Amino acid sequence: MAGRHAVESKVKWSTAGAYLASSGVLGVLGAVDESRIVEGMPDSISALVLALVPALVTLASGWKAKHTPRPGG
Repeated sequence: MAGRHAVESKVKWSTAGAYLASSGVLGVLGAVDESRIVEGMPDSISALVLALVPALVTLASGWKAKHTPRPGG
């Protein structure tokens, strides 16, 4: 069984970024008529674009956060 290790800061920041971005997208969609935001796009593309926002924020926050060194390594 592996020993207990702290959660790496990259994982923490990526998780926080995904949560905040998802909450932000849902907040905007709740405050504004969704059809106005994506009206020029086909339905299949609009779903992809809306899902990309949290994914890109997650990628950026994980990339920007520093690596947490492992003890003894």
